[in-house]
Amino acid sequence: MEQLIKTTEKEKAVIAGLAADSMTLRDRSTDESLDELEALLETAGGVCLGRTLQNRKTPEPRTFIGAGKVGELKSIAEKHECTLAVFDNELSPSQMKALAEEMGLRVIDRSTLILDIFAGRARTKEGRLQVELAQYKYLLPRLTGMWKHLTSQTGTSAPIGTRGPGETQLETDRRHIRRKITKLEGELREVLRMRDTQRRLREKNNVPVVALVGYTNAGKSTLLNKLTGADIQAENRLFDTLDTTTRRLAVGEVQEALLSDTVGFIRKLPHHLVDAFKATLEELKYADLLIHVIDASSPEWQEQVRVVDDLIQELGAGNTPRLEAFNKCDVLTSDVRPHGENIVEISAKTGQGTEELLKKIEEALSVMKKKVALRLPYDKAGLLETIHSEGAVAKTDYLEGGIEVEATVGPQLYERIREFILN
Repeated sequence: MEQLIKTTEKEKAVIAGLAADSMTLRDRSTDESLDELEALLETAGGVCLGRTLQNRKTPEPRTFIGAGKVGELKSIAEKHECTLAVFDNELSPSQMKALAEEMGLRVIDRSTLILDIFAGRARTKEGRLQVELAQYKYLLPRLTGMWKHLTSQTGTSAPIGTRGPGETQLETDRRHIRRKITKLEGELREVLRMRDTQRRLREKNNVPVVALVGYTNAGKSTLLNKLTGADIQAENRLFDTLDTTTRRLAVGEVQEALLSDTVGFIRKLPHHLVDAFKATLEELKYADLLIHVIDASSPEWQEQVRVVDDLIQELGAGNTPRLEAFNKCDVLTSDVRPHGENIVEISAKTGQGTEELLKKIEEALSVMKKKVALRLPYDKAGLLETIHSEGAVAKTDYLEGGIEVEATVGPQLYERIREFILN
């Protein structure tokens, strides 16, 4: 896979995007998405010296943006001695090859750029596994035509010693990559198994989990530091935090929770990356509460909220209770946010509004899970299996008068077993 060359000198690049009528809103480029692509390029160690946004009804099959725009982009690149062209949209392997030949530059797309950033940021073994899996899945369908040596070793024109049916280098590489994908998926399944064990232990200990979610660079890591006193590196750049971090959070005078900072989302996030990171992001589905951190200072905050909401739904956490924390309110000059019971304005940097946020977290958690002691008649013993599957059972005693159970349960299960709860 193409990766940006990391040197002390920033790599010079041009960027381009296409806004075609036939594209979905998700795939279409805008000036705002090109701004974001510039920021991604900067994060990866490059610098943008020119850009173009093409408008047409449909993508041009060979060069994607059309010959005229390709010529325009080539002129800009030659003027500034650029070595790289980055496209905001996903390109096919044949389009990448055609564009590279036309412009004499290396050509990558947004997905490749994001994967490159993730590869440089992954620190834990789990993070590296997830990024590597995403890269191989992205590479597999793009093998054809990527290297000149990937041709059939048959026929009279083949080099001496390679004639005959043989096996193409392309198939050899495909088999190798499929083996790597299978191995990585197996290792990630083990990660999921360990996470499941850890999650069940937390449930038995009645420790609620609060997960921070949001668009990249919305301030999640800064908020985790402010609320827990942690000292996690948090800089003003995209995807500064990749590996999930969890710290204990004091909620009220007696309750504790675990506060987790997850990887930031972004528009046009490669599907392979979402799939690979499901081992980590699946934690959102099991969290007791989500705090959606929103960059209130961004003119694009509504679009960013939509992107995050869509991904939360895709990950199966759409029904998880949620608070919305509009961050960076210390730099706002106008009131653009909605107001409501589950909304709070904060500044993770200065601490403004964090006390109100903690109060709302305490209120939200107090109505969620309850620790109960109950006695089930033996003719209702079937409920015990339900309590095990939907709650966390700490103790079970089979007595003459019934089954006494100590468990932690959610509000829906609480209502089903209310009549059996001991005073």
